[in-house]
Amino acid sequence: MIKTIKVKKHEIAMLYKNNEIEKVLTAGVHRIFDPLNTIGYQLINLAETKIAANMAEQLINFYPQIINQHCYLVDVADNEIALRYEEQKLVEVILPATKSLYWKSYKAHAIKKVVLQHGYALPTDIAQALIEAKNSNNAIVNIEKLVLHHFIHEQIGTLFVDNQLIQIIAPESIVGYCQFKHMIVLGKFNLRDNRIDDRIADTIEQRTPQQLAQFCLQMEVGANQAGLRYENDLLVEILSPGTKRLYWKNSHKQHMVTVDLHQGYTLSDEMVQQLLQPKLRQKEVLGDNSVLIAQVPAYHVGVLKVNGKIEQLLTAGITAYWRFNREISVDMVDTRLQALDVAGQEILTKDKVNLRVNLVANWHYTDVLTAFEKTAQPVDLLYRELQFGLREAIGTRSLDELLENKNIIDDVVTQHIKARLHGFGLQTVSLGVKDIILPGDMKAILSQVVEAEKAAQANVIRRREETSATRSLLNTAKVMENNPVALRLKEMETLERIAERIDKISVVGGLDQVLHGLVNIQPKNA
Repeated sequence: MIKTIKVKKHEIAMLYKNNEIEKVLTAGVHRIFDPLNTIGYQLINLAETKIAANMAEQLINFYPQIINQHCYLVDVADNEIALRYEEQKLVEVILPATKSLYWKSYKAHAIKKVVLQHGYALPTDIAQALIEAKNSNNAIVNIEKLVLHHFIHEQIGTLFVDNQLIQIIAPESIVGYCQFKHMIVLGKFNLRDNRIDDRIADTIEQRTPQQLAQFCLQMEVGANQAGLRYENDLLVEILSPGTKRLYWKNSHKQHMVTVDLHQGYTLSDEMVQQLLQPKLRQKEVLGDNSVLIAQVPAYHVGVLKVNGKIEQLLTAGITAYWRFNREISVDMVDTRLQALDVAGQEILTKDKVNLRVNLVANWHYTDVLTAFEKTAQPVDLLYRELQFGLREAIGTRSLDELLENKNIIDDVVTQHIKARLHGFGLQTVSLGVKDIILPGDMKAILSQVVEAEKAAQANVIRRREETSATRSLLNTAKVMENNPVALRLKEMETLERIAERIDKISVVGGLDQVLHGLVNIQPKNA
């Protein structure tokens, strides 16, 4: 039986007999006599040059003649890597301690071995070539197993190998590392953010002291000092006492000035301006919370307390104080006339009527230092005393007394405040009750009382007026009784009133008949 095997130009065929490799067939048409049907074959595309691991192992161990004729073997030592090129393009990074087998293809290939410095570092030119190849978007096998980086002008790095700092990597460096036997950690830092983390700073001092002076600035502040760090003569950070820090050297001019805290806790005007100017330029000063900046507005004073003790009064303006080694605070006090509302005070009168009272007091400071020396919160003291005064004025009097004399509450509270706040640096200019709110049922009772009182008053007035009118009529009658002329005039007045209400009058018998027949006040027998 004849088997025909067609192998194309870009292929080879692996011929098997009884499942054992017999030989390799190149491009062409092959006719093989196989009477027992024991021969098989496998077509291999030479575009995929790398031989699979199981076949490679079999060829290396048992078929060296096939390797010599159709393959090439790449054996990489522990301290090197190999770069494999096809058609002058990098296609694979072969890792250390590796044996790889490839078919001899129609593609031009090349192998370049690179010795690792210290067992992990690539030469600079190789690292640069690998970075360029990686950035070309070509697929490169195992390129991700390498640590590659190009540090730019404003970037610096640290190299940790097996958790140990080995070196500081200078700006504008190109580095490459292979993580075969070692764990590689590459730190990358922007020189604009030049403060070095304290843990890394300690490691740099211990492991690479020779590079510290080259790449870092060390700044140390005494136990009773404050440090002012400047960049290009601009204050950028305040360092607390006992601070020891490292900073990366960068393109800025850096220096530090120390301030002796024994000389006082007040900052000079120049330092205050330096603290405020960066804020105006929207660039904060690191550590500025260590300085208390007191901005006292007009018509105010500031009460400066150091370690709980009042030191002085601050006038309007801006001052600053060190917070290091002391507790310092400033309370702002408004010296103008102020209003204090005491609202919603529910108090029982002497006759057990519950009243809700709202009071307002206008007050001001007469002596700020005295007020804050004698009490921690002067306004709270004034509020409480106003409450006590209200209870004294209302709780000792009945509702009728309060309603009869509404100013009694103001007078009692005023006298109470004058007596209790004398010598405390506070003074009330005026105070008064804004509202007295009665309970709902008491409002109804008082409304009924007022209504009854007004009805009684109206009845008295009505009776008095009726009596007065009757007396007036009696007096008039007496006058007309003894005076015929007055009587006649009264008759004429009455006739006039009647005539006003009548549209038409027919007179018969003359005017005398009208006067005597229509209106006649005298008795008929007169």
